[in-house]
Amino acid sequence: MTVEWFQDEIREALKAYDRYVVCLEKTPEQARASLESLLRKAIKAYQERAPGLRHGIALDRHITIILSQTEGERPLCGIYFNLYSPYLKKTGKAAAPTGA
Repeated sequence: MTVEWFQDEIREALKAYDRYVVCLEKTPEQARASLESLLRKAIKAYQERAPGLRHGIALDRHITIILSQTEGERPLCGIYFNLYSPYLKKTGKAAAPTGA
């Protein structure tokens, strides 16, 4: 199993990233590099999972990739863009609205 197996999923995720995702920290090229790196990690987690487990997961602050076992040879690949704000306070709470 390689990253190349999932090029269609990467292509679709990058289309969605370019069209719908606002990310101040990653250019589309950096997003592609992150997708490929995370997919390699998810493949490794999937291949090394303990008996009885069905998923391999890899994530960073912006992207989550889940490989899920199926009845066939090729697992399902889910790519999710995480809700994240660089403006979130360090305490983990959103800033209170002002002036109302």
